[in-house]
Amino acid sequence: MKANCWYGKEDLRVMDVPDPEILNPRDAIVKITSTAICGSDLHLYDGYIPSMMAGDILGHEFMGEVVETGKSVQNLKPGDRVVVPFTISCGRCFSCERQLFSLCENSNPNAWMAEKLWGHSPAGLFGYSHLVGGYAGGQAQYARVPFADVGPLKVPDELSDEQVLFLSDILPTGYMAAEQCNIHPGDTVAIWGCGPVGLFAIQSAYLLGAERVIAIDRVPERLRLAREKLGAIAIDYEKANVYDTLMELTGSRGPDSCIDAVGMEAHMPGPLYAYDRIKQALMLETGRPIALREAIMACRNGGTVSVPGVYGGLLDKIPMGAIMNRSLTIRTGQTHMHRYMAPLLERIRKGEIDPTFIITHRLPLEDAPSAYRTFRDKQDECIKVVLKPHGGASSNGSSRNGSGNGAAH
Repeated sequence: MKANCWYGKEDLRVMDVPDPEILNPRDAIVKITSTAICGSDLHLYDGYIPSMMAGDILGHEFMGEVVETGKSVQNLKPGDRVVVPFTISCGRCFSCERQLFSLCENSNPNAWMAEKLWGHSPAGLFGYSHLVGGYAGGQAQYARVPFADVGPLKVPDELSDEQVLFLSDILPTGYMAAEQCNIHPGDTVAIWGCGPVGLFAIQSAYLLGAERVIAIDRVPERLRLAREKLGAIAIDYEKANVYDTLMELTGSRGPDSCIDAVGMEAHMPGPLYAYDRIKQALMLETGRPIALREAIMACRNGGTVSVPGVYGGLLDKIPMGAIMNRSLTIRTGQTHMHRYMAPLLERIRKGEIDPTFIITHRLPLEDAPSAYRTFRDKQDECIKVVLKPHGGASSNGSSRNGSGNGAAH
């Protein structure tokens, strides 16, 4: 089969690799009909995630058709259409029984590596380094899905791939980020980053009762989509001081909740950005927590800061004094996917959510390496790339959604 493989920083290759096989009675093999490039994948592309090995298959947002199951998988059969969550969960351990599915205690065979970095191990993840299991990802024609009796969600035939594909990660991630804010009617929520997760967090915050959502970014098409499609108040952080603008909009109180949907590769004008870039390049810190710092400082007293943005290790200059003295609550974590997939599928089925508005590019799998570059560099107004491993993309290799504006998580 063909798969998009990592060979080093900015070095991706679509290669012929062995087909996956059933290794455990709880496995399934899925023929992938649609997969996507996630903003989190860019951290791999840019070389910031440790323990990658040459030849690793990337991708954690995918769906397709079941073609084979292990003997212990009774809930799926060949021919079923499924969306596969990016987290791998056994369904039976201490964490899974408490619906903390992204903290599964049985799905990371390399838990010892994660324990050295983080103290304890989270769940295994598809296509996201050997630190979290070394599992082959879904930017491929086929994938082995462990714990298939727990993870994959069957989807109805009347819904297209594009309507349900993002149940694999970014739609539940944006929803959980907003849910963690404990939103009350009348609340104001500020969101840093208008990539796919940020956009779904905006949409989810309104669904959960927010009165106002303030979207912070610098890319015009992202801000336009947040404002015109979702109804957010848009702030271009290169043209306005974010803290001062938020204080003006909230009567100096600050937003009730703040969401960092940017993560470890944040950008900002000024000397602090240069400081973080230098420290990151010298491996003196593993992320640039610019959005996180701003969110903490801007959030109202007693408010909540929710962090769906990915961080891998050590950060510098986190204002812990502000967190403690102002009674802030920090909530974060990889998404507990299995909590959200079925309820959000029902919202899609009822027409309450249409996730397809973020798609700007539809490409064959063979174009994955160039698509990563386009996505990262925000070329061609790229917000979300959907890849077709078995064909089905437009004949010219790119298809733009009519609403096509946006950017990366």
